[in-house]
Amino acid sequence: MTRPGYTAEFVTDERAFAELGPAWGRLYRRCASATPFQNHAWLHSWWLSYGRRGRLRLLVVRDGGELRAVAPLMAVRRPVPALVPLGGAISDYGDVLVDDEHAERAVAALTGGLARAARTALIDFREVRPGGAMEQVYAHWRGPRRRVGDSVCLELPAAPMDELLARLPSAKAQRVRAKLRKLTALGVERQAVRPDEVDAALHRLLELHRLQWQGRKVTGEHLRPRFCEHLVRSVGPMVRSGDAVVTEFRLGDEVVAVDLTLLSRRLAGGYLYGAHPRLRERKADVAVMLLDACAEHTRKGDHGTLSLLRGNEPYKHHWRPEPVLNQRLLLARRRTAPLLAAAVCDVAARRLGKELVQRWEARGKEVLERWERRGRGLPERRRRRTERAGDGGT
Repeated sequence: MTRPGYTAEFVTDERAFAELGPAWGRLYRRCASATPFQNHAWLHSWWLSYGRRGRLRLLVVRDGGELRAVAPLMAVRRPVPALVPLGGAISDYGDVLVDDEHAERAVAALTGGLARAARTALIDFREVRPGGAMEQVYAHWRGPRRRVGDSVCLELPAAPMDELLARLPSAKAQRVRAKLRKLTALGVERQAVRPDEVDAALHRLLELHRLQWQGRKVTGEHLRPRFCEHLVRSVGPMVRSGDAVVTEFRLGDEVVAVDLTLLSRRLAGGYLYGAHPRLRERKADVAVMLLDACAEHTRKGDHGTLSLLRGNEPYKHHWRPEPVLNQRLLLARRRTAPLLAAAVCDVAARRLGKELVQRWEARGKEVLERWERRGRGLPERRRRRTERAGDGGT
């Protein structure tokens, strides 16, 4: 399935992974569908924090000394033997990289390498954004395959704040403008952090993130040392290469918020932020403040999409984003087709379980509200019974 001049091989050595950085970076620039989560700095740092020795499986396609395609994978054994993308749960998109100018031959070679690996393991690519390069591999696949829905991401056009406000009803747009004026009146100032100050700014971000969620349910991984190490190690190089922006927001001399926005050729996404509770106490709308800054970052490139990334939180819907469903692409050979069937059954079972839990929670909420209504009406019924008893006694 590979053609002359193109070779596909698996890289399993961590040192070789690190040395791929420059060639990987050039390939990343030549793949228009790439998201920030396929950046070498991000994935190599993730592997150092989360990878397990002996599990690295980078499928690289070379044309002479130049990379034409990469599938960043690792081996897992549970729930079934599979090759899955690097990046894990802290990455919002998973994909391969393909050189757009050599796509036909690169995809053929990449598909051939994956087909050889699929003799003993399922190829399980999660969180593929529609239009991702992995869709080309899926189209070329000749064995058993399945496509199922994965997480929902909410997306806006990459446009200045004035254009985003034009999408809203006039009354809501006026409220947002009033919130922007409020931020100005409070004296909130923002500034992109210089590359040599990124590490310190990211530590402040995580500390503010911990403070803003104190006493509330928070993603526990964001508070762990390994996540901090990954973020500091990966974002510094990404800022220097123009693939990330760290922004600090100040009130006077105090940093009250820090935001991390990740960038690729066609996509910008606000990944993580930390904000001091004092901002909300002073009636500052943090969501408006962050989106205004993120929209400003998109002015400097040809980004077509401003992604709010995974999560269907209600506050995101205020901006009228478009919901976009990521895909899970499952590939197998005839001998590994049972693994594919098991994975599809697991997806269906988990989806059914989630639906049942949601129904149960909705039913419980309905019962609780009914009892609360009865409780509120109880004193009035007692008063009426007392009055009737008094009338009868008279």
